[in-house]
This record gives sequence, C-alpha cells and structure tokens, in this order.
Amino acid sequence: MKVILLQDVKGQGKKGEVVDVNEGYARNFLVKKGLAEIATASKLNDLTQKKSSADFHKAEEIKATKLLAQQIKGKTFTVKIKAGQNGKVFGSVTGRNISDALSSAGYEIDKKKIVLSQPIKTLGTYDIDLKLMEGITSKIVVTVEAE
Repeated sequence: MKVILLQDVKGQGKKGEVVDVNEGYARNFLVKKGLAEIATASKLNDLTQKKSSADFHKAEEIKATKLLAQQIKGKTFTVKIKAGQNGKVFGSVTGRNISDALSSAGYEIDKKKIVLSQPIKTLGTYDIDLKLMEGITSKIVVTVEAE
C-alpha cells in the first residue's frame, strides 16, 4: 500500500515522500497515529503541485540573493563607534554593528550572515565576507570610524 508521509518516520522516509508499506502497518500505525495518509490520485497530484511550487519559490529566492550579492559587492559601509585617542575601540565591532550599518544603507542582511574571523577592536578599513546563502557569498568593505 502506498502512503504519503506527513512526518519523518524512522526506517521509512522523510515528510512528503511516497512510500510503499504493508497494509496493516499503514492502517494500524501510520494512519492511526497521523504519521501518514493513504496515497490517492488527488493527494499525489496535490503533493506534486506543492513540490513544484516550493522548487519555484526556492529558485526565486536564490535569484534574489544572487542579485543582492552583486549589488553590495565591493561597496563601502561606515560603522561609527566610541574609541580612545590611540585608535583603540571601546568594546568591539560585531556583526550586529555591521548589520545595522547595512540596514541604514537599505540592505537588510541578518547579523548571522556576516562572517568575522575575529571581532574588530581598532579603527580602520576591513574586508568583510558575507555568506548570504549556501554557495552565495559577497565581500564588502567596512570602515570603522570614531564617533
């Protein structure tokens, strides 16, 4: 009997997959516990429609992310922070500070996507990597200035 899994089932498959299982196992365990539903023609059609829709939205998201990466590549952003006389910063410049500078320039990028090998603790200019998505990266220039 073919069933569509509604949740991940150990030893059978992942959510959304169509698997072939024994009829008793399907009726008495999988369907009864809400882990699966019996695969009818209309439900299989709905499943393929959902998968194609999800693939389309994923492709659109990747295209938009690549466009954003091209737009910000090589641009310079300024972060102002309190600093001492010798150029040493009070605290450090983190991904959140850089994310705020990017958002004030009109680019909404999450602080988790900003890759800092170590926190910035002095004034100056730094090359920063952005990992926007799996396989999509970009580089920006951040200038740290005293307030």
